[in-house]
Amino acid sequence: MSHRTPALLVLSLALLAAPRTSRADVGLGLFLGQPTGIDLKLGLGPRTGLDILGGVHDYNGGSDYFHVTYLVTLGVAHGDSVIVPFRLGIGGALIDSGSFGDNLHVAARAPLEVALRFRAPIEIYGEISAILVFEHDPTIDLDGGIGFRVYF
Repeated sequence: MSHRTPALLVLSLALLAAPRTSRADVGLGLFLGQPTGIDLKLGLGPRTGLDILGGVHDYNGGSDYFHVTYLVTLGVAHGDSVIVPFRLGIGGALIDSGSFGDNLHVAARAPLEVALRFRAPIEIYGEISAILVFEHDPTIDLDGGIGFRVYF
């Protein structure tokens, strides 16, 4: 056993026991655009998350809106004080353009999201989403907007 072995062992144990910055897994914020609403993002893993939004949509002149989207981070660019994740998602939405479910539509959505996540637990993001609304004559449209989230 060399005289360096105890020093390497102590250094290895110190690195393993060193505090690490925690990864925030829950983000709450606001999304403005189409749709507009309260946004909740739940981290499922290092590169996956679930985005839940409830609010209003401009479909058929103003509608109640709700979506759930599974997001995958395709890549991350790094800056000095910001990271820029690129996310792709797949999910579903409910759009109610009537009163009390009289005109409820189901939709599939596929968003592309780019975010600026700062060292502070704040994220600003933009999203554009292809949306397929299932009705008598299915329609394809693009939704999008900007939002922010505060992570806990």
